[in-house]
Amino acid sequence: MSGKEGGFRKRKHDNFPHGHRREEKDNINSFSTVIMSFKAFQLELDTRHDKYERLVKLSRDITIESKRTIFLLHRITSAPSPEEILMESEVKLDIVRQKIKQVAQELVGEDMYQFHRAISPGLQEYVEAVSFQYFIKTRTLISIEEVNKQLIFAAEDKEEETKPASDCLSTQSHSWSLKVTPVDYLLGVADLTGELMRMCISSVGNGDIDTPFELSQFLRQIYDGFSYIGNTGPYEVSKKLYTLKQSLAKVENACYTLKVRGSEIPKHMLADVFSTKTDIIEQEDGLP
Repeated sequence: MSGKEGGFRKRKHDNFPHGHRREEKDNINSFSTVIMSFKAFQLELDTRHDKYERLVKLSRDITIESKRTIFLLHRITSAPSPEEILMESEVKLDIVRQKIKQVAQELVGEDMYQFHRAISPGLQEYVEAVSFQYFIKTRTLISIEEVNKQLIFAAEDKEEETKPASDCLSTQSHSWSLKVTPVDYLLGVADLTGELMRMCISSVGNGDIDTPFELSQFLRQIYDGFSYIGNTGPYEVSKKLYTLKQSLAKVENACYTLKVRGSEIPKHMLADVFSTKTDIIEQEDGLP
């Protein structure tokens, strides 16, 4: 029997010694221009990935602390001294800003939009928290300029002593800053409407009948502003528009119940009535 009929067919490289290819790898010049270029690319990619992961962790911390601030501010409807709640919320927001300062330091010399996906959730939650606090204080909506003004950080004396002036451009002016993008601002304001709806229901449960009508006018203005954007804006903003409409409908339903049947229903039962009607609205609209 010939090798072609019954045996295995030899491959071309079977004629070479087994260690020949290994010797070729050992003989590669690791200091060649091509190898050095790829090692530089590897180092750059690893550095960028590590920075991205650090920013993701900072964004999670910002989100957690911002949510805690929002939960604290919801207690203001039943707190005996609202000033203490506002002072405590300012302390928590200062902690959040210190986290944002670390984000700004990480982004020195970098294009922020290359890392925007990593920090966007945290910035949206921060805008929601700071706008909620600002509304409780002033009954108005905070502007994006005011938000960005609070995110300009001056270097402390200890940092100036420990860091040399040649580290980065920001140390020459001894300040860092991070600007919230218009999309993050709009998404944060859209999430604010849900918190205002919860504030409306809780305030009615505590016997405050004036707040729902005030919140209804404010939410109507925000909804009108988002309606002007419509489908021309970013996809995320158009998705939030439906949720915003639901929050406005719940608050308007509460105002309707107060105006028409407020004298018939005891104050301690109003919150339960609103919760029941809210569930009915969600079922009719197919919400989970």
